[in-house]
Formats: sequence, structure tokens, C-alpha cells
Amino acid sequence: MNFLFHLGRYALFVRDSFRRPIKHRVFVGQVLKEMDILGLSSVGIVAIISFFMGAVITLQLAYNLELPFIPSYTLGVGARDTMLLEFSSTMVSLILAGKVGSHIASQIGTMRVTEQIDVLDVMGINSVGFLVLPKIVGLMLMMPFLVIVSMGVGIFGGWLAGVMSGVVSSVDFIEGLQYAFVPFYIVYALIKSLVFAFLISSIAGYWGYYTKGGSLEVGQSSTKAVVVSSIQILLFNLILTQLMLA
Repeated sequence: MNFLFHLGRYALFVRDSFRRPIKHRVFVGQVLKEMDILGLSSVGIVAIISFFMGAVITLQLAYNLELPFIPSYTLGVGARDTMLLEFSSTMVSLILAGKVGSHIASQIGTMRVTEQIDVLDVMGINSVGFLVLPKIVGLMLMMPFLVIVSMGVGIFGGWLAGVMSGVVSSVDFIEGLQYAFVPFYIVYALIKSLVFAFLISSIAGYWGYYTKGGSLEVGQSSTKAVVVSSIQILLFNLILTQLMLA
């Protein structure tokens, strides 16, 4: 019953968040601000993690495929498809669920416990739309950009690690990147990133908005936001994979 309660309240929360903004100029300014706070500030961590994961993927493939009948360009194929299909969308989203989700939940939760949201309601402002919708739109606009950065940096990290360690030549790795390339994999990853961005921002906003108590409860809401959004990312990753690649 607790699950159904939160599911119903979340649905109403999402409905209220998509009501028409009162002033479009203010809304656009908020979206740009959230794009900077939620998206641009995450480029560094996304690039670092993607670089090392691309390097690790290439080295692990090389050490586990040391068979004479397997061509060396297979390392480029494996690194490319791993980054495009799974890591750059799903794993990056899980990382951002911790960074961005906790930020959103703690920010809105603090506003709730300090009664700032109550002031917005008294003024007749749709507090859900005013606080949450810019975050949803901002993150959904920035997530595809972060995924593309992750793809490029991850593949570069795999190429650099393979060439520097001597497990594959630059020519063979690049040949693997081009071999049997499926452009739809990029579209698939970008579609997943949009869904995951919506889940992260809306779920984090939900738990922050309905925080009750004080600073301790704000921390608990942030934890719930990260856990629930991570589970939903994994669930929808399975659903989208079945729908789009099966």
C-alpha cells in the first residue's frame, strides 16, 4: 500500500510540475541556470569516469581474448559497443543519480523544512512547477550532451590505453571502431538518456518536495531519491532495451 501511495502521489506531482509557467522569461532563466548547475558542472566527473572506464574495458577485453584466431580489431568493436550501448547512458545516469539527484532532493527538501515552499503556495505560485519543472527540462537538455561526451572520451581512453600498453595497434583499434557500426546505437543511447534524466530529476524533486521534519529528514530524502532513481534507471533500462533492441 505504501508503494501505491507514493506512486499515485508521484503521478499527481508530475502532473502539477508540467502546468504552464506563469512567466516564460523567468522560466527560461531558471532552465538556463539549472543547465549550468546540473549539467555543465557534471562534465568533469563524467569525462574522468568515462576515460578510465574506456581504458579498463579495452584492457580487460585484451587480457581475456588472447586467442590467435580472434583479430585484434575486436578490441575496438568491444570498447565501442560497450560505451555506446550501456556505459555512456546507463552507468553515467547512475552516477548522476547520486550527484544530481541528491543535490535536487536536498535543495528542495531544505526549502520545504524552512517553509520557503509554503511561502510560494501562499503567494499563489505553483511551487511544484516553479521549483521542479526547470530542473526536469534543464537536465533533459543536458543529459544527451553528457552522454555524447562520455562516448567520445571513453572511446579515446580505450584507444589510448590499448596503444600505450601495446595490446593493440592504433590502426587495428580504429578499424574496430568502424567495423559493423550501427548508427542506431547512438540514437538508442540518447533516448535512454532523456528517460533517465526525467526519472532522476522528477524522483529527486518528489522526495525533496515532500520532506517533513528537519535537517536529518532532508538527508534521508536525499538518500531515498538516489536509491529510488537508481532502481528506476535499471528497471527502465531493461524495458527500453527490450522495446528498442529486441
